[in-house]
Amino acid sequence: MRRSLLLRPILLCWALLLGGTAAALAQASDTAMLAADKVYLDGRDRVIAEGRVEALKDGNRLQASRIVYDRNTERLAISGPITLTEASGRVVLLADSADLDADLRSGLIRGARMMLDQQVQLAAYQMNRLDPRYAQLYKATVTSCHVCGDGRPPLWQIRARRVVHDRDERQLYFDDARFEVMGVPVFWMPRLRLPDPTLKRATGFLIPSIKRSSLLGTGLRWPYFIRIGDHRDLTLTPYVSDETRTLEFRYRQAYRNGRVTVTGAISYDDLLPNTFRGYLEVQGAFDLPQDFKLAFDIEATVDDAYPTEYDYSDKDRLDSEISVTRVRRDEYIRGALTHYHSMRVTESDANIPSLIGNVAYERRYFPSFLGGEIRMGAEAHSHYRYSDRPTDGPDADSIVDGRDVSRINADIAWLNQWTLPLGLRLGAEVGSAFDSFHTRQSTGLPASASAIAPRLGVTLRLPLRKVSANGVIHVIEPVAQVAWTGGNDLSVANDESTRVEFDEGNLLSLSRFPSPDRRERGLRGAVGFNWTRLAPSGWQSQLTIGQVIRATSDNDFHLSSGLSGRSSDLLIAGQLRAPAGLSLTARGIFRDRRDLTKVEARAAWITPKVAVGASYLWLDDDPAEDRLNLLSEWALDGTVQLAQNWLGSANWRYDLATRSTAEAGFGVTYTNECVEMEFSASRRFTSSTIVTPSTEFSFTVGLRGFSGNANGQRFARTCK
Repeated sequence: MRRSLLLRPILLCWALLLGGTAAALAQASDTAMLAADKVYLDGRDRVIAEGRVEALKDGNRLQASRIVYDRNTERLAISGPITLTEASGRVVLLADSADLDADLRSGLIRGARMMLDQQVQLAAYQMNRLDPRYAQLYKATVTSCHVCGDGRPPLWQIRARRVVHDRDERQLYFDDARFEVMGVPVFWMPRLRLPDPTLKRATGFLIPSIKRSSLLGTGLRWPYFIRIGDHRDLTLTPYVSDETRTLEFRYRQAYRNGRVTVTGAISYDDLLPNTFRGYLEVQGAFDLPQDFKLAFDIEATVDDAYPTEYDYSDKDRLDSEISVTRVRRDEYIRGALTHYHSMRVTESDANIPSLIGNVAYERRYFPSFLGGEIRMGAEAHSHYRYSDRPTDGPDADSIVDGRDVSRINADIAWLNQWTLPLGLRLGAEVGSAFDSFHTRQSTGLPASASAIAPRLGVTLRLPLRKVSANGVIHVIEPVAQVAWTGGNDLSVANDESTRVEFDEGNLLSLSRFPSPDRRERGLRGAVGFNWTRLAPSGWQSQLTIGQVIRATSDNDFHLSSGLSGRSSDLLIAGQLRAPAGLSLTARGIFRDRRDLTKVEARAAWITPKVAVGASYLWLDDDPAEDRLNLLSEWALDGTVQLAQNWLGSANWRYDLATRSTAEAGFGVTYTNECVEMEFSASRRFTSSTIVTPSTEFSFTVGLRGFSGNANGQRFARTCK
């Protein structure tokens, strides 16, 4: 009987603190559990539980040292320390004492300290609950910083005469708020509203940043987030500086089967006086019936220099595309329409293939009566130039300004592999392709051209494996291929296969051109050597050496492709990985011992505290690829944890050919459980007729804990 008399008021008190419905908890009192060292009657009207009092209900836990219920005054007196933890763990309430009335619609909690989502702390002299929805804290301080018990102020805090926590809307309202840093007042606001950390999306201002640019001057960017609904939002970011008045925007909307994002900016600046400038990008992806995927990406700019000057994009060509794709285990379908806008000073949109349409289909079959695999594919392609000129214009290139090309390609092939005695692997490919081209507005080429190109390829591999005494595994694999493709070269334009790469991925390909407007024909062969080493300690290395030999040379391969002549340049490629996070990848094409064609290398070292990388690129000059000068450059980038809460980053790109720096930058970030500060500086040294070199500085300070899950626990400081 004593437990029954005491349990009802305790559960009602609990409901008040939790902000739930008192009546509902009281009706479900038979499912709750109470534990205390001592429960007794003091007279006829007072029930007392004391000594490690604990009540449990639906995963919620209330702990106190003493609870007294007076039936005459219908008051509950709770002595602390009081600890209340919700089942979700997102709200924890600590208090010294509490005094509640009979109907539990109001009450007073003294020395209240509330923790929201283990991120934001609220401390107050007293806390009143007017109803289950609202809690009022008087003489309150709010912070997400670690608070030490030695009296020192936290890194930052907000002091307010009153703070109201709206449990339903998950908002914090401040009256007479004062923001302090290390106990020093910084600014004051009569009213302030912040979301509590359990709210992921709320309308309001986001973290501002200060940006300094040599082109645009010193300015302030202050985003404002607008929650339109559960599935869409709009962010408006005014950017005002000495030279510009800019409004950036981002609109996002999620659907049941996809998403859409619209970003862009509108500017009115002093760089181009009395002119509105702008940039727009629209991205989207949707799931369609029958496993099809719709994707689109639209990019547009008012003037070509705008995206680079405002650091919105570093592209020199804007590409807009809409595509429908389906990928299954044995089937591939894709249709796409692409539009290019060139921002290169040496190109005109009218003279490049600006509008491109492409439809491709491929299917695999595995016939049991024949064995192996049958691949069937078809492709329709067309690219269009806006110019109507059927000849080459006055520019320096040799491309017909208005030439438009359409093609249809069909292909069928049978592939199979066998294992012969002594472990020899034999692979074969037999197939044929049909190519049909239609050319418009070109006086030097026929209007139509078609051909059939049969092909045959045989590949031999001899994988050899050895395990040394110390457990190191060596796999050596010599490879050789003989291939033949019939038919004659068509008199069609080379608009798609102008850049050809030679690497370990296409060493054994029957055609190394990226598009079927060109095909390797005649008799040819390829030889190579693969070596893989795997050590128990974690070291891994791979090496590939290969070369292509032809009966006759192919003039469609440029000198810098490494495939010109009857014998190609020597391909050497390798990879090295170490257990400590070190990796090295390098690839080179060597014309002879003293002459390089292409070299690229990338080294990286990645550990929990260090992530650095270096790249090197060397390309020989080749007028056929519009590269009149040698290209050679270094690029460095990395992030290093300087201290427990400090991260440093840097990037640098150096042009060895011109002996000048192309771009450089560095940044420093300080992060702990309650604040994130970032400073960055960058310099772009390149210039053209539409952009000039520029230097930018940026400084951002963000308060963690008020924007969803800050994940700041790993940066938490400790009290000394």
